[in-house]
Amino acid sequence: MTNPDLGLLQPYPFEKIRSLLANTPDSDKNRIALSVGEPKHAAPSFVHEAMLNALSGLENYPTTRSSDALREAIATWLVNRFGLSTPADVLASRHVLPVSGTREALFAIAQTVLDRTAKQRDVLMPNPFYQIYEGATLLAGCKPCFYAIDDNTDDNLAAIPDAAFESAQLFYLCNPGNPTGGVASEEAMVALIERAQKFGVTLVSDECYSEIYRETSGAPVGLLTAAKKTGLDDYRGLLVFHSLSKRSNLPGLRSGFVAGDASLIDAFANYRTYHGCTLPPPTQAASAAAWADETHVAANRAAYDEKYNAVLPLLEPIMNTRTPAAGFYLWPTLTMDDKEATQRLHSEENVAVVPGSYLARDINGTNPGTNRIRLALVAPLDECIEAANRMVRCLS
Repeated sequence: MTNPDLGLLQPYPFEKIRSLLANTPDSDKNRIALSVGEPKHAAPSFVHEAMLNALSGLENYPTTRSSDALREAIATWLVNRFGLSTPADVLASRHVLPVSGTREALFAIAQTVLDRTAKQRDVLMPNPFYQIYEGATLLAGCKPCFYAIDDNTDDNLAAIPDAAFESAQLFYLCNPGNPTGGVASEEAMVALIERAQKFGVTLVSDECYSEIYRETSGAPVGLLTAAKKTGLDDYRGLLVFHSLSKRSNLPGLRSGFVAGDASLIDAFANYRTYHGCTLPPPTQAASAAAWADETHVAANRAAYDEKYNAVLPLLEPIMNTRTPAAGFYLWPTLTMDDKEATQRLHSEENVAVVPGSYLARDINGTNPGTNRIRLALVAPLDECIEAANRMVRCLS
């Protein structure tokens, strides 16, 4: 026997892509992958050194809440980055919990906070979306409810009716958005917090792309910053998730954190004492070093900005696209079916992309990803330029 809720899960996008391309021959050209959002920039060398210097920690069991040093490094970063008024030592002791990758944590938080016996069993999430939100909701015995998003995040949030909040327990916000790159303003987040507080909805903000912003757009405001404007100094009902995967090019480290409401942090820590997924001591040391440095993060942003500046002029004649405020994706509109475009790019040019419709759900007969593709500008600059030229040749 197995958990019957597993039968509710839809295939992950990359499983569907493998099926879509199963009978499509590869081009003899070298493969350029713009499909998976896996950073390819070099990881900081000092992170490697910090991990190697902490190998003696392998002799010890790590604690669920990780080391004081890691929580303090995270808390200091939060205060400096988001201008929080809560002292770093208070954040570190009560409001921060390191986690082994935000993918895992964004799933596990639903198992912690959702009550499958409650009358209100809806979970609000963006569409298109990170499929972990949906799977977490279904396996917690609740119902995914989608709100459409594009790069106009403020308008998207304002369009959600109060009735949706009335029937919900949890709200997933992805800010900056994946795949749209849209960023919510502080005013929009203040309004969102106020509505969530009014209806007793827990707000979970996935902010994993917050440090990959365009320098010309400026740094996105975080949910905890907006909380100050509402007088929620205790961050009641609010949680933010951050990761080193995108910020520091460390997806294999599986290191991030959740911060916010101390009572929810305590509940999550209690869940994780059984769920596991504690960070090994060398990973903790490497993570603390990464959170303490901003130089490599600025260089990372500059590298993405260079790729956008090089690729956009090449692609604009064949697709409707523009540089997003944050993230490392392009989310262009095509004049052809997104699945057909994906197949053609694979077979004719050996360029891997994701069909937009695979990242979204059909709601009332409309899929917001239809005739779109997602391009992750994670490959080296020369490969991104080559991929753009191949796309022009293939899709013109």
